[in-house]
Amino acid sequence: MKYSGIGGQAVMEGVMMKNGTRYAVAVRTPDGSIAVDTKEYRGILDGAFKKVPFVRGVLNFGDSMVLGMKSLMYSASFFEEEEKEAEGSSRESAGLREPDAKEKAFIWMMMAASIAAAVVIFMLIPYAISALLERWIPSQAVRAVLEGCLRMAVFFTYILLISRMEDIQRVFMYHGAEHKCINCIEHGLELNVENVRKSSRLHRRCGTSFLFLVVCISIIFFLFIRTSSGLMRIVIRLVLVPVIAGCAYECIRLAGRSDNALASFFSRPGLALQKLTTREPDDAMIEVGIASVEAVFDWKAYRKEHWES
Repeated sequence: MKYSGIGGQAVMEGVMMKNGTRYAVAVRTPDGSIAVDTKEYRGILDGAFKKVPFVRGVLNFGDSMVLGMKSLMYSASFFEEEEKEAEGSSRESAGLREPDAKEKAFIWMMMAASIAAAVVIFMLIPYAISALLERWIPSQAVRAVLEGCLRMAVFFTYILLISRMEDIQRVFMYHGAEHKCINCIEHGLELNVENVRKSSRLHRRCGTSFLFLVVCISIIFFLFIRTSSGLMRIVIRLVLVPVIAGCAYECIRLAGRSDNALASFFSRPGLALQKLTTREPDDAMIEVGIASVEAVFDWKAYRKEHWES
């Protein structure tokens, strides 16, 4: 495996791929065709901070949420109710236009709501449950481990529940197509349906692995919180969220660029979890993934440079 720098995510009936500052969203439209469009994305705080370890992880997480929301809104525009089909076709021809003020406000509101919900579900609820046990478990260290186990259980339950939803299952199939396309490229194969089909649907740089690492690293960090104030414990946990995200990003980044035994070993739990968040795509989905890759990445030049030289 050789690092390509390309990454992406699944959207509604499609795939978004990003390479450097360019990204493309490919969508299988209701009429069966593939709509592909590209755009530049410079990031929330693009610049020198992007190269600072740990800080870049927090910024990259924010960029991923913004770009992901924009891509989802674009893909969803093709599947609005029938009375809006004319508007949807105009959006297709207009491509990935810049969101207007209302859409930008909606994106930020959705991001804020998503982050708040994640903090409550995965951080505060496990802490609240472990805090209720303080009378019977006086050790903060033991409660921190228990809190981490509860957080892991909530995370796994969440993944299992959403994986049963029919619409989400199709998104997971496109998620698999995204991974397969990247694996096909990074293993030196020509990017075609046959080669993508036989490539793995699991990838080390996946967001699922990132979230799993966030949960694991949070257990270690919270072991060292020593304060008798319940309010301060909550505040410290919230303050540490960006720090934990930064650490998880550096781990994922290292694993994605390394092919040694140690990186492979520590990647295994995240890869195993991806078996729940990815599905085997059909050939039509693979075609969409290939279209999104080719819109932003010259895989032939990459293959010639890294595999044929």
